Amino acid sequence: MLLREWRATRRLSQLDLALAADISTRHLSCVETGKAQPSREMVIRLADALDMPLRERNALLVAAGYAAKYPESALSTPALAQIRRAIEFMLQQQEPYPAFLLNKHWDILMANRAATRVAQFVLRGASSPHTNMIRQIFDPNDLRSAIANWDEVAGDLIRHLHDVVAAAPSDTVARALLDEALAYPDVPMQWRIRDPGVAPSPLLTTVFRLDGRQLSFFSTITTFGTPRDVTIEELHIESCFPMDDETAAFCKRLAHDDIGESA
Repeated sequence: MLLREWRATRRLSQLDLALAADISTRHLSCVETGKAQPSREMVIRLADALDMPLRERNALLVAAGYAAKYPESALSTPALAQIRRAIEFMLQQQEPYPAFLLNKHWDILMANRAATRVAQFVLRGASSPHTNMIRQIFDPNDLRSAIANWDEVAGDLIRHLHDVVAAAPSDTVARALLDEALAYPDVPMQWRIRDPGVAPSPLLTTVFRLDGRQLSFFSTITTFGTPRDVTIEELHIESCFPMDDETAAFCKRLAHDDIGESA
């Protein structure tokens, strides 16, 4: 069942997948219906052909009766100590501009001081009630009220969420997060339907407007190549850069004031 779901998700026929995995269509059909038991090596070949994420590869192996292949380590464990140090360095290097470490469900796992400073300015000194970026942007009582181009930012995130749900149908957390985001007030009805022909923007811009001041950022996403751990594969760093001199100067001033207060 799981294999058939993934084949449908990738929009492949049995013939397409059989050719990609170098097995017969008859054998693939028997594997999908449970009439044949695939070897561990065949499961791995099928996962490769389907370009499955590491978490889903583990699930496919377990469903076939084999042990998971890829570890899943907490970021705080010694096994990922060097990765964590690298992440901390990248976040620090982004100062005085915001940077975040997020998982695949947009939970904010780490952030630099600049991210905190900008958020507190936008929220008039308050702290966000959420540690999830989707909720921060969709909740009218959070950052949403100060985002001048909210339709653009939120619409782009909804397209990303739809893509995550479509690419991993077994991801119940992503599905629940999508449903929650769509349930917030004044979310356009058309966002409830995924349009596979519309790709998320390659360059996300966010414009904050508060008390006559405007802060404009564009974001870049950094991921870890050739991961061998489920946790690492699901992490990404979002770095925000100023789009104009005024935003750059204001972020530097916030950093200077922060240093002065800490001294």
